[in-house]
Amino acid sequence: MNDDTARDWTGPITPQPGLPLRVAAYSRIAEAIRRGALPGGSLLPTETELGTLLKVSRTVIREALMLLEEDGLVRTRRGVGRFVAESLPRLGIERIQPFEEVFAAPGAQLALERVQTVLQPASEFVAPGVGIAPDAECLLWETVVSRDGEAIAHLQEHVGAEPGSPGGHPDVLAALDAAGPASTMLAALAGVPGGALGPGTCEISLSTVGPSRAKLLDLRASDPVLVLTQHVRRQGRPLYLAKCLVAARAGHLSLRQS
Repeated sequence: MNDDTARDWTGPITPQPGLPLRVAAYSRIAEAIRRGALPGGSLLPTETELGTLLKVSRTVIREALMLLEEDGLVRTRRGVGRFVAESLPRLGIERIQPFEEVFAAPGAQLALERVQTVLQPASEFVAPGVGIAPDAECLLWETVVSRDGEAIAHLQEHVGAEPGSPGGHPDVLAALDAAGPASTMLAALAGVPGGALGPGTCEISLSTVGPSRAKLLDLRASDPVLVLTQHVRRQGRPLYLAKCLVAARAGHLSLRQS
């Protein structure tokens, strides 16, 4: 990476209200990948080097890189380093299924705890998934899913909040306002009049939980999790994006194709 290429995307990250530094670092690196400043297949700088380039801590960079790997933008080669992905494969299922149904089990009691509801700028990953421009406002619901009193999953759901975006439609906003804290966003969206949801995809990958989410799930930061990334369209336009981290204690999941 030469100096001219580095200057194209590096520099101090300015904190924004409601946007964690790890997400801001993720967006900066993702944008560099999207524009080709970090070409596909190229070796990324080390965590320390990236922290110096973006003026953030190594911990922030480590979590940003973990998110980039979850989303298929970065690949790790053990003993070599992290590389920009040459392609972004989509593996998963094509079925729109609220997470209440995904985690339901006969005889078990499922509980949802909404830990955050916030309007925030959309990251490079979230924006296309909800049909808005990067940095436009999106609504985030963050939820911990428990079964029989034990936390099994961490869920982040997004819709766009900009006027004119699918998520900014009055019927969509009304459905979300009416939903209680024990509902997922997708379950609330399923009742919006004016056309069924779909099509949808759910991509499946593996990652580690990381320090910030480990606390919510009572895990160690290095513990493995299954990552379900769900995209849903409505009337041909992107509406909803969710990322769900599933702890091993959740057991087997029934994933059905439409």
